[in-house]
Amino acid sequence: MKYATHMTTTICLLLLSATGMAQTTPEPRQSLTSQGSDITRGAVADGNVTYDEFEALQTTGSRGSKGTRSAQQKLGNATAQAADPNIWFYDADVELFADFDRDGYYTGIDLLFDADTTYVAIDVYAVLYLSYEYGPWNEYASTDDFTLFGATSADDYIVETELVSGYPTGNYDILIELFDAYDGTFLASFGPDETSELALLPLEDSTRDTVSGGHTQVVVNSGGGSLGWFLLLGLLAIRMTSRLQAARLSK
Repeated sequence: MKYATHMTTTICLLLLSATGMAQTTPEPRQSLTSQGSDITRGAVADGNVTYDEFEALQTTGSRGSKGTRSAQQKLGNATAQAADPNIWFYDADVELFADFDRDGYYTGIDLLFDADTTYVAIDVYAVLYLSYEYGPWNEYASTDDFTLFGATSADDYIVETELVSGYPTGNYDILIELFDAYDGTFLASFGPDETSELALLPLEDSTRDTVSGGHTQVVVNSGGGSLGWFLLLGLLAIRMTSRLQAARLSK
């Protein structure tokens, strides 16, 4: 019994020390995304599911368009096109899903958008951004190439994303940018200034969406080295020690 108690105390001290070290490292953003024009809405499960990892969420500073690919394109080319008047967004719709702790904040984003053009057809791709509490834009997903056919609604595109880690609980806005698939030229954008559908979305990552007394999802960052595994093994050791103590007390 004394040995088990001593081991638990030692592990706790090591975990506290490791946690203090981890807090000095910005939390990376991890997510899962599926996309397409013919997928079922409301879950990340259809077709090809991709894993994305980005640098830590930028939460301070002016939003504007800083941090977007279109802004970077303009910085690299003084004559870069601001937008193409022949391409525009007709509409966008957002459905949020997965709120297991029922606190009103969701981990899943189901985004549908419809862009139109005066051209007969044009191949494009989209880049999606999130802004936390009106902070800077942070890229969170990008699409494969797809085709816009005139002004028809048959080319609606859906992007479903589950926020896994790195997204604190709060209100988020979404920005969509379209680019030419041929040369990467910026074409059009659509965000909270154009529609309320993309504004004030209550979101959090799945590591924060935990039910009291239930199981907590543990995400180990692939770039975190042995620290993530050390924390995980330590937590398992504490659980095993607690069970041994409970078993001995029940005898």
